[in-house]
Amino acid sequence: SSLLIRHLDTVVTCDDRDQVLRDVDLYCEDGWIRALGPNLPHTAQTELDGRHLLCYPGLINTHHHLYQIFSRNLPQVQNLELFDWLTALYEIWKGLDEQVVRLSSLTGMGELLKHGCTTCFDHHYVFPAGCGDLIGAIAAAEELGMRMFASRGSMDLSRKDGGLPPDSVVQTVDAIMKDSARVIERTTIRPRVHAAGGPAPCSPFSVSGDCCGRAPSWPGSTASGSTPTCVDEGRGALHLEHYGVRPLEYMASLGWTGPDV
Repeated sequence: SSLLIRHLDTVVTCDDRDQVLRDVDLYCEDGWIRALGPNLPHTAQTELDGRHLLCYPGLINTHHHLYQIFSRNLPQVQNLELFDWLTALYEIWKGLDEQVVRLSSLTGMGELLKHGCTTCFDHHYVFPAGCGDLIGAIAAAEELGMRMFASRGSMDLSRKDGGLPPDSVVQTVDAIMKDSARVIERTTIRPRVHAAGGPAPCSPFSVSGDCCGRAPSWPGSTASGSTPTCVDEGRGALHLEHYGVRPLEYMASLGWTGPDV
């Protein structure tokens, strides 16, 4: 397929020289930009008038929880602090299934696309017992044609172990590693949609040091790591209280930090 946009008012290139171009044409083939400049000699299957339009590279959302879209407007969790918010919502998220994740992901990625974000990293880490295959964001991305990367997150610390989530949504480290390998094996890398089994443990208050420490060497994992460690000041203070160090120092002691994280 080919696309030609004529007379774009402004093109923000984000190239090495941060060039901003005026009144130029943009020519694409099979989703790739092949030419950019004034009065291009190309023809295309689809031609658009770009006058009065701004063109810039797609934005990248580097950390999302697409499954949470369906529960974002529940009145009972509005204005709660993070830990209280999570504790309340885990009681709802423990009922997740494949269809909920797929529809929630379609909604979230559709909104991102509408606002200029063309690539999304999804961190899914809630896997209730018997819930099916919840890496549903991959199918949603394929439907929409969005570039995305799906990580296979994990939690192994439940309330009985001093963690936040209920017992029904955590797994053993062995089960996490086994399913991560399964996700990697069954997923082929496509031009736009990428998937990986890990490593993507949830926060240290839902994941043991054993799980975090083993994550970088999960079977077959070549993905860049992603885990939320200090999303608010309160969590940083809790790190000091529980572990005696700040979040980054704690993760470094587990071998988690590195050039690919």
